[in-house]
Amino acid sequence: MTDYATAADTELLSACRAGDQSAWNALVTRYQALVYTIPRRYRLTDAEVEDVFQSVWLRLIENLHRIDQPERLSAWLVTTAKRETWDRRRGAAYERVDTVDPFAFESLPRIDPMQPDEIVAQYEAQQQLRQALQSLDERCARLLFLLYYAYPRPSYREIADRLELAIGSIGPIRARCLERLSRLIEDEF
Repeated sequence: MTDYATAADTELLSACRAGDQSAWNALVTRYQALVYTIPRRYRLTDAEVEDVFQSVWLRLIENLHRIDQPERLSAWLVTTAKRETWDRRRGAAYERVDTVDPFAFESLPRIDPMQPDEIVAQYEAQQQLRQALQSLDERCARLLFLLYYAYPRPSYREIADRLELAIGSIGPIRARCLERLSRLIEDEF
C-alpha cells in the first residue's frame, strides 16, 4: 500500500484514475478544508455546506479523466466549490422569496470576489500558520488562541486567570510569542 500523504497531485490523480482508494482518501484529506472553506465564506447553513462538499467530490469523480492540468487541481476544486455554492444560494433565494424582503439588499453579506489562486494561497497561508502555532510551546499556543481565536473573546482578566498570569504580563508575553511564531514561519516555510 502506497503512502500518498506527500505525493504530488499529479501522482494522486493518476492513482485515483486507476481506482486506488488510498489515493482517493489522501486526496480528500489534503483538500477537504479547502473545499469546506468556500461555502463557509458565503455563510451557507451546515447542511448546505455538506451538500456542496459532497457535490464537489462527486464532480471530481465525474471529471477525473478530463482534468488535463493536475498541478492546478486545487484551483479546479475552488472553482467547482464556488459554482456549487452559488447554485445553492440561488436555489435558496428562490425557495425563500416570499419570506425575504426583496428590497433589503443592504442586509445581504458582502463577499469579496477572490480568484481560485488567491483562495488557494490564503488556504496555504492558513495551513502554515496552523502548523507554526502547533510548534509553539503550550503557554504561547494557549495565549495566542485565547487572544485571537477564542469565541466569544475573553477579557484580559479572564485570560490572566485561565493562564495564571499577571494581567500586565499578557502584552509582553504576547509580543514574545508572536516573535517566535514569526520566526517559525520564516524558518520552516
